[in-house]
Amino acid sequence: MITRSSSLVYGTLAAIWVLLVAWQTAEHARVKESARDGLRHRAKDLSNAMGVVMKSVRFRGGEFILRERLQPALSDLIGQGDMQSELQSVALLNAAGEVKASAGLPIEPPLEGYLKNGEKWGPTSVIFENLVDMGTNNIVVSRNDFPPGRPGTNAPPLVEPSPATPPLDSAIAATNAGPLTNLPGSTGAGSNSGRGSGPRRRGGPSEMELREMRERNRLHDFVIVMSTQEVREISNRDLWLRFVIGLLGTVSVAGYGLAWRSFGNTSELQIRLARASELNSHLKELNLAAAGLAHETRNPLNIIRGLAQMISKQQDASPEIRGKSRDIIDEADRVAAQLNEFINYSRPRELRRVPTNLASVIGEVVRALNYDVEEKQVRLEIQTERLVIEADEQLLRQALFNLVLNSIQAVPAGGAIQIRTGKRNGSGAFIEIADNGPGVPPENRTEIFKPYFTTNQTGTGLGLAVVQQIVSAHGWEIQCLANEPAGARFLLSGLKLMLKG
Repeated sequence: MITRSSSLVYGTLAAIWVLLVAWQTAEHARVKESARDGLRHRAKDLSNAMGVVMKSVRFRGGEFILRERLQPALSDLIGQGDMQSELQSVALLNAAGEVKASAGLPIEPPLEGYLKNGEKWGPTSVIFENLVDMGTNNIVVSRNDFPPGRPGTNAPPLVEPSPATPPLDSAIAATNAGPLTNLPGSTGAGSNSGRGSGPRRRGGPSEMELREMRERNRLHDFVIVMSTQEVREISNRDLWLRFVIGLLGTVSVAGYGLAWRSFGNTSELQIRLARASELNSHLKELNLAAAGLAHETRNPLNIIRGLAQMISKQQDASPEIRGKSRDIIDEADRVAAQLNEFINYSRPRELRRVPTNLASVIGEVVRALNYDVEEKQVRLEIQTERLVIEADEQLLRQALFNLVLNSIQAVPAGGAIQIRTGKRNGSGAFIEIADNGPGVPPENRTEIFKPYFTTNQTGTGLGLAVVQQIVSAHGWEIQCLANEPAGARFLLSGLKLMLKG
């Protein structure tokens, strides 16, 4: 039964556990998002560095970017130092989603429609889009995009930028130092002055062709793909840490709950023990009072019996009076026997353990019951070993007397009873008393040791209860078993063997 205080404690413990799990879940989400933010910052740095590189390879007034010079820069970005295992792909796309320049693993366009907030997280990688402002003047062209000039066109000739491109680490450093103005191969505005350039081509495309080429090759999206291995490693380590913390917290909460339950059970048990002690004291007082009452009842009962005997022996007594007197004597003897059994059962068992010869005690019991054995013509078989056990000799004799008498009363005339003793488990001994009477039903084999339970109309119902009391006081065990093919078998075990007799 759960008390109000126990419900409050268990509810508090459950709330603490829920808060602990929620806290660890929130902390894990925070650590995971922090790892993702770190990856976003690194992607932003790479994007800024790529923006600087793109400015360095512009020509014709900073409007065009030559693909032949941009592609190696992208490849260098993929294979740069520690970024090699993290940065997987880089791609520059136009407004139609066509890849104009790329490096690393291929990226399948189009990307629009499934990127949320410019990024998409997958199981092993993440896609970032437009981490840097692409502007409107970034147009990727190739040498082949400028056909030889035709007469009548006023398009400026294609002038190749110088072969020198800035190292990527210098470009990354430049993202933190401000605008890049004096990179090799460029002038202050990022244009090429033509010094050190290759041969120029005369003529060029028309104005319409330039407009079409601008719209077709104008950069619109900058996409990079990065590995999430480091994010996953950080997340997994933190998940294990949170799991251990949660497990320890769960064990602590469960342990405290069990401790409170044990404390409650202990308190309840102490209350029960106190009540049982009070009830035991009360029963002892009642037992003593009942024993005293039974003892005092025997005195007037003996007087009644004696008067009935005197009446039956008078010379002038009629046969009817003598018969009634005999009935009074028989009933007085029956009640006296019951009182003696009750007094014997209610007497405290104070043991005096001494070395006891088992064969001698059994012999004395048989001699005491010899008249009953001969009267009923019972075949009594004794198979004993000379064993010495530790027991209260008087109480053992009384227990065996009740067991043998119970068997004598149970067997028919000319029945058989067997008494057998022996060793068990090296240092133990047993006593077995078997008969060929009607036996005891299985459902009654434990009930017969309770007070006032009897299947014999002339029995008091206390004989076997006294046996159980004596056996329990010694720390032994007694069982009622079936005796094949018919009868009952009483096995008394757990006797402590001392020495051979």
